[in-house]
Amino acid sequence: MSTTTEPAPPTDPTSSPGPTTVAWWTRGDTNAFFGLGFNILVNVLTLTGLMIAVVNIPAGDVLGTVLPALGVALILGNVYYTFLARRLAKREGRSDVTALPYGPSVPHMFIVVFVVMLPVYLQSNDAMQAWEAGLAWAFMIGVIVMIGAFVGPYVRKLTPRAAMLGTLAGISLTFISMRPAAQMWEVAWIGLPVLAIILIGFFTDVRLPGNIPVGLAALLVGTAIGWIGGYMSVPDLTNAVSDIAVGIPDLRVDMLLSGLGNLAPLLGTAIPLGVYNFTEAMSNVESAAAAGDNYNLRSVLLADGAGACIGAGFGSPFPPAVYIGHPGWKDAGGRASYSLASGVVIGILCFIGLFGVLDALLPVPAIVPILLYIGLLIGAQAFQAVPRLHAVAVVAAILPNLAQWASGMVDNALSAAGTTAGEVGNDALNGAGVVYDGLQTLGEGAVLVGLVLGTIVTFILEKKFHFAAIACGVGAVLSFIGLIHAPEVQWAANPEVALGYLLFGIVCLGYWFLPGARTPVTVDEADIVAGH
Repeated sequence: MSTTTEPAPPTDPTSSPGPTTVAWWTRGDTNAFFGLGFNILVNVLTLTGLMIAVVNIPAGDVLGTVLPALGVALILGNVYYTFLARRLAKREGRSDVTALPYGPSVPHMFIVVFVVMLPVYLQSNDAMQAWEAGLAWAFMIGVIVMIGAFVGPYVRKLTPRAAMLGTLAGISLTFISMRPAAQMWEVAWIGLPVLAIILIGFFTDVRLPGNIPVGLAALLVGTAIGWIGGYMSVPDLTNAVSDIAVGIPDLRVDMLLSGLGNLAPLLGTAIPLGVYNFTEAMSNVESAAAAGDNYNLRSVLLADGAGACIGAGFGSPFPPAVYIGHPGWKDAGGRASYSLASGVVIGILCFIGLFGVLDALLPVPAIVPILLYIGLLIGAQAFQAVPRLHAVAVVAAILPNLAQWASGMVDNALSAAGTTAGEVGNDALNGAGVVYDGLQTLGEGAVLVGLVLGTIVTFILEKKFHFAAIACGVGAVLSFIGLIHAPEVQWAANPEVALGYLLFGIVCLGYWFLPGARTPVTVDEADIVAGH
């Protein structure tokens, strides 16, 4: 039933892999280290601001507890993923294996802040209670991901690559790329020169004098432009330096247990978002496989789940995860140790409280172009690593994340205006050309929706209509219980959409009985028909 395209063998299949000495550091690791390190840096700066500005957690607690807790998870996780990379390299007799990147991702940060912690804060007016809810949620996410470790390999086997990579591209193009792009064009005189350095450095074979790392050169140029142009402030930097404080990681099990005592209201989001986490990790592992590094999915998911639980125990509500972007760092020359170096350096910065200084020292428009680079590369990979026939399925898998991003932008804009979509009303929104209800329904559970839609379309393209009908049945069940197309998990969460999937499946079954439908289209035949 699977239509997943397996990666080409990394070595000559007629020869067995011999002993390989895996270098602890390469020149490419330096390049990838600066790129990934700045990627993680942006995300940690963002989550720091969200905790302080949105949930009103005291800055001392964020810098002294949350960031050190995140630092512990980052270091442990990256040590493990470096071990996996070195083990894979030795097993396959290769020296070009790239470690999986690991850190706090953008979608997770905004979900835990705006979907979990902010509602608790607004209801209780207690920032500590909101923090405890975030810890409980992160812990449950970790548990669900570890459970998913025993289900994920089977899901991956049955799900077409086009569905997984298309879903990942949807996340990357929306939640990874759009905010950085907006931040860049907001201060284009800083962001665009940096983007030029990154695009030329990472997408071409042109090297800088002395082979200076592309990420470092981009940051230095952008920072210089920002300071010379007056975008940055010396008083802000001085104040940040005076506020430096070392944070020692300490267990916050009491807060975690307190949050778990009120877990029931959080399950409605913890369950679908836990599924979201493990399906996203599954897509990231598939993305790495498409780039040539085939990691064991179960090992990855168990580590992701454990990292979330450990971080929550130390006080971080931000579950770290395998990052989107492995192919980008592989293209940049990263091998087994670049991610470890990034995790250790960022972890140490979390411990010694330098993020306030970095925020005042480095212009954001000089850092975020690296995220746009990742978005472009992952979006391109989704089309390049699947048969041409499946391009339509990739687009179908992208759509739910576009809808989720768009409805979120509407919600945020209305919230800033002091209102909500419900108060404005569907008639007014539709009159303005915003089909809000449709966007919201399509975008609920976007990762799973992308997998379902991408799978259905892939099987239709291959004329495997009976398999498409089965996928429709899965979509109907998930819609009925609220894992997709519904704001929360409950019985009969969205029976109308469930019925729509069932009818879709019946149509597919009807076509299965038509003449000419029993001979599936193979990839080679499709390429010939398309003239490729």
